[in-house]
Amino acid sequence: MTAASPLYLWGGLNREIFLWINQSGGPWKDQIALAGTWVGDHRWYPIAIALAFSLALLRPQWLAPHRVLVLSWAYLLNWAAIAVLKPLLNFPRPLAALGPHWVHVLGRPEFQHSFPSGHAAWVFLLLGSLSPGAIWPLRLLLLLLALWVAWARVAVGAHFPADVLGGALIGLACAALASLLLRPWRPGIEARWIHPVGRRP
Repeated sequence: MTAASPLYLWGGLNREIFLWINQSGGPWKDQIALAGTWVGDHRWYPIAIALAFSLALLRPQWLAPHRVLVLSWAYLLNWAAIAVLKPLLNFPRPLAALGPHWVHVLGRPEFQHSFPSGHAAWVFLLLGSLSPGAIWPLRLLLLLLALWVAWARVAVGAHFPADVLGGALIGLACAALASLLLRPWRPGIEARWIHPVGRRP
């Protein structure tokens, strides 16, 4: 796929949806978008894994312990996929593709490696890794976080919608693959994790 591919351009909708999201709203939108792009940075992975580990250890009925290992494995798969695809495809960012008169940029201007969105891949990786073993309030929180960050990356002018969708699909695919790879060891993981703290699997 290239930046001129119909799969990427969506018959012009990729550009039009970007402009609608990026140029609409006011100062309140800018602050929410900046917060979303900050929260969705994959560099928060150590904190996310620590929180997930603690929750699964103390409240395994809220988050299934094996999902934490799914998150760990999926993150490695996701990191490898993003590290290969971004420089290999090297799609232009909206600022480079449309020019400064068309793009409302918040934060540091970026020009290269637009597809896929690393932020979207990370938050949808979180969603796909943890949601299947989580209680519904946590699933809802993860879903809202993923949607917020995905919207924010377009709102700050860093990505086209197709970049965000591509990142989301990669994150979900990595979570599904990690879950599949860990399935044979799930019973042992659950038993070793829960029993030491006096809880029944």
